[in-house]
Amino acid sequence: MRHFIKVMKAMSDPNRVKIMKMLQHRVMCVCEIQAAIDISQSSVSKHLKILEEAGLVTFHKKGLWVNYSLADGNDNPYAATIMGQLKHWLENDPDIKELCNRLPGIQRELICTKKMHRGQVSV
Repeated sequence: MRHFIKVMKAMSDPNRVKIMKMLQHRVMCVCEIQAAIDISQSSVSKHLKILEEAGLVTFHKKGLWVNYSLADGNDNPYAATIMGQLKHWLENDPDIKELCNRLPGIQRELICTKKMHRGQVSV
């Protein structure tokens, strides 16, 4: 039952659902997710950690980037079931549609260039 509760708790937050829906479309880094849903970097990282612990997302490092994607669900059958169903859920939700339509314009290179010009360190 522990794995089931972990997945259900992970999916109980609107921002985590948004993250999952975005990751259905592409691999993303923290700065891209932050730009898309307009919450702090630390909040994005906390949400990703919860999703990772539930077996819903995974990450891999490529150079300086940490890329997040949907997990394959092999470690948790409840996570696999939720991910399979989530592909079809909320597709017509106006907020999710708008968020996913903005994804092509959210690019890490542009985000980091802007932050560097403002004197912020990023990657």
